[in-house]
Amino acid sequence: MTTEKSLIDSALRGWKFNVERAGKLFGTLSPEQLEHEVAPGRNRLIYLWGHLAAVNDRLLPLLGIGERLHPEFDAMFISNPDKSVPLTVSEQSLKTAWQEINQKLSDGFAKFSDSEWAQRHTAVSVEDFEREPHRNRFGVLLGRTAHLAYHLGQAALAQPGA
Repeated sequence: MTTEKSLIDSALRGWKFNVERAGKLFGTLSPEQLEHEVAPGRNRLIYLWGHLAAVNDRLLPLLGIGERLHPEFDAMFISNPDKSVPLTVSEQSLKTAWQEINQKLSDGFAKFSDSEWAQRHTAVSVEDFEREPHRNRFGVLLGRTAHLAYHLGQAALAQPGA
């Protein structure tokens, strides 16, 4: 295995591990448990889950995998703070969306060659990428894995009995 392939494999394993952890954590909570806040007056667990789903959904076009599956999540989970707009998604439909989004990402990741991981993502111009080649798909994967792990830590502490 080449060094590049080994690094990519490690990053993908980290991504998969965190996606699976999030699916297990959020997917097993009751509707009442999903209403718990990470701290008094802060985001609810359902908001964190929806936020992670929306952010992952945004990876699809950012990495050139495909169109977003749930752009309607932005208003509920990215553009507005928790509790400022009504959630129009049920726990079950959020669970289904989580699985659907992450399966499409996984399928897309599996198609990338080593060199395609080093290519620019769609939010960076050709000119900027020439100056900053670290703004590539692999860098996005690393950053989003860290983002996912951060919110998983919040969610783990917010669970009743934690």
